[in-house]
Order: sequence, then structure tokens, then C-alpha cells
Amino acid sequence: MFDNMREDVRTVFSRDPAAKSTIEVILCYPGLHALWLHRLAHWFWKKNHLLIGRFISATNRNLTGIEIHPGATIGKRFFIDHGMGVVIGETTEVGDDVLLYQGVVLGGTSLEKKKRHPTLGNSVVVGSGAKVLGAIEIGDGCKIGAGAVVTKPASAGSTIVGIPGRTVKGKKRKPKIDLEHAKLPDPVTDILNMLIKRQEALEEKICHEDNKAEDKKLMYKELEDLCYDGSGI
Repeated sequence: MFDNMREDVRTVFSRDPAAKSTIEVILCYPGLHALWLHRLAHWFWKKNHLLIGRFISATNRNLTGIEIHPGATIGKRFFIDHGMGVVIGETTEVGDDVLLYQGVVLGGTSLEKKKRHPTLGNSVVVGSGAKVLGAIEIGDGCKIGAGAVVTKPASAGSTIVGIPGRTVKGKKRKPKIDLEHAKLPDPVTDILNMLIKRQEALEEKICHEDNKAEDKKLMYKELEDLCYDGSGI
């Protein structure tokens, strides 16, 4: 247990450059407190002490602003940065080295008592305010942009942005934690820029054709002037 706690503290230092000391991390990081309380609640839940697990979970939410259902399964080196408003549902499965920012929801979309929450692979980063909904799988090394709403599975190494979440195609990267979660592509802007360039090219072509037509009119006028001597001949 203490080995796990030491690893959790080291994880905070590796993910948050604002961390200054071990005692600060232990006393002042709600994401760390939420994880430790969840482990206790999950232990009671697995032992079928459901009410105790739920009570600890509710206490956890009241103390930290982070709600993790005691039935959720969370891997190693998990970190919630700031954390206020994070919600993790009952059947959620989270891999190792996952990083969540504040306001993230890993939610369900069904009333049936079955797997209804997402599964996150290893080294997934979920940006502030993002929602991942339903029994979908998010592959290893995925990055989900701030404010995205993800309702479809994503393959390993994908980057997902927008509402609804769109997978941005690109080279698969080796799964790793990347804190540059604000540097994400914008496919909508890319399409708009492409359309603007296409429109400019078409306008230039039309203008060129109009100039050619005007040149032809001038040429015919000059020929007419040369051939016409004023006598109608």
C-alpha cells in the first residue's frame, strides 16, 4: 500500500510542474486524495460491502469535488490535475498512466445494468471539460481535446477534438503522456481554409477569363478602326 502511495506522489511530480514538495503534494492535491479514497471505497465494493463503498465515495466527492464510483477500475500512475467536477462512472475502466483534467466526465448512456461506461487505454490524456460517453474503447496513447464530446471508439494514438468528437487522422505515435494538450489540430478550420483558398483560385480564374474577353473586345475594336476609313467601306 505504501509503495503505491509513494508511486502516486512521484506521479504528481512528473505530471505537474507546480508541485514543490512532497508535503505540499500530500496535503494539497485533491486528485491524489480522491484516488486514495477511491481505492478504499473500491476495496469495500469488491468485498460486497456496497453501502460502505458508496458512503466513502460520497464523502470523497464532498471533500474533493471529484466523484468516482466505487465500482470503477483504475490503473497505476493515474492522475487528476485540479479535478473539480470530474465524474467517473461505475463500469469505467481506466488503464495505466492516464491523465485527466478538471471537468472531465466518463459517463454512461444506458439504464441497463451492464457495461455502460468507457474504457480508457494506457497513457490517455483527456483535456478540461471533455466528455467520454458510453461503453466505448479509447485506445492507448489517445489525446482528447478540451471540451470534446466523444461517443465513438478511437484507435490507439488518435487525437479527438470537437462536438461531436472527430478523430483527426495522423501518424500513430508511441503511447506517452504529453502535457501539451492545448496544441491540437482543428479539422473545421483546416476545411474552411481549404475552401477559402479554392474560392480565391476560382475568383482569380474568373477574373483572368474576364480580362481575356475584354482583351478580345479591344482587339476587334482596333481592327475595326483600322479597316473603317469613315466612308462606310
